[in-house]
Amino acid sequence: MSAKFARLVESAEQLLLELPWPRTFEKDTFLTPDFTSLDVLTFAGSGIPAGINIPNYDDIRQTEGFKNVSLGNVLSVAYATQKDKLTFLAEEDKDLYIKWKGPSFEVQVGLHELLGHGSGKLFVQEEKGTCNFDREAVINPETGELIQSWYQGSETWDSKFSTIASSYEECRAECVGLYLCLNKDVLRIFELEGEDAEDVIYINWLNMVRAGLLGLEFYTPETSTWRQAHMQARFVILRVLLEAGEGLVSLQHTTGADGKPDALITLNRNKILPVGKPAIERFLRRLQVLKSTADVAGGRALYGRFSAVTDEGPERFLSLRDTVLLRKEARKMFVQANTHLEGEDVTLVQYEGTAAGLIRSFSERFPEDAELLERHLLELSDADTHFWASQG
Repeated sequence: MSAKFARLVESAEQLLLELPWPRTFEKDTFLTPDFTSLDVLTFAGSGIPAGINIPNYDDIRQTEGFKNVSLGNVLSVAYATQKDKLTFLAEEDKDLYIKWKGPSFEVQVGLHELLGHGSGKLFVQEEKGTCNFDREAVINPETGELIQSWYQGSETWDSKFSTIASSYEECRAECVGLYLCLNKDVLRIFELEGEDAEDVIYINWLNMVRAGLLGLEFYTPETSTWRQAHMQARFVILRVLLEAGEGLVSLQHTTGADGKPDALITLNRNKILPVGKPAIERFLRRLQVLKSTADVAGGRALYGRFSAVTDEGPERFLSLRDTVLLRKEARKMFVQANTHLEGEDVTLVQYEGTAAGLIRSFSERFPEDAELLERHLLELSDADTHFWASQG
């Protein structure tokens, strides 16, 4: 996989030209990154990502460069789903989805990290008045006029867009992945051609609209806020593709075989190129223009409109959220290996894929802090007991 990502890096400068904004909205020089696929031994955190683009500071990515990592063994297991647990898809889509979910996600992760987070220019006027762009020449493709705003001095992407910056950027990167996965040269880099390539495109887009629906789990109606940047981003993309109309995406409230509320989401694969691609192209260009020009008001208005979750319209997203919660799959538990040093030899210790194996791996990872760790875990468990008691 690292070889494929290396070829993607080699093609990056050419592929950047395919993105739907003028050359002036791209960095003056592409800072060629490293892109590696790793098998991770242990990842410390509450969740394990499938891919990483570092650093997270966009101003550093703009001027100093960035690195990309794909976690290969996470990709291979994190998104595996049994057919009988695959929610909200038509029966005729499920086998194809299971077959191509992994390969399509590899393509999406590569494009998202390298050409999503790695693309686009921020227009900046330094405190001394110098600009990294020509104020008399750069045209806003949305208005046809000279750009009217930019970042001033020490302002950064995060300081300007603050609370929406993270999700907005994830949405932009996801859109780049959807847009460029339609490129045959990209698919050939991943050794995909013919019918296989067409299936990967279809499943990548289908997975995105399904992910947008699943993302409703992370919306909090009481405060009208989103709790997870990627999930909000995917919901926004679902809204964009639904708004494109012409039968591209269909989202229906249904009743399951158990008599409980269910939902069905479908994607017309014949409409991806004539309807889906132009919709993502327009939206992606708007995201980039607003980001490049530091147009916070425009960015918040655009992103806020597509992030809104209401019960208006035929989709009735608030009601769908209840269905998503009802049908949610149990969160995957990742059992990670440990290493022990025995003299000059390193021994790999693996565990069974069960809850007991997970607990054992965790306790053996922190042997020196075992008593303190156990006390903290028991305190957390006691604090959560009332949640489980109320479900009895």
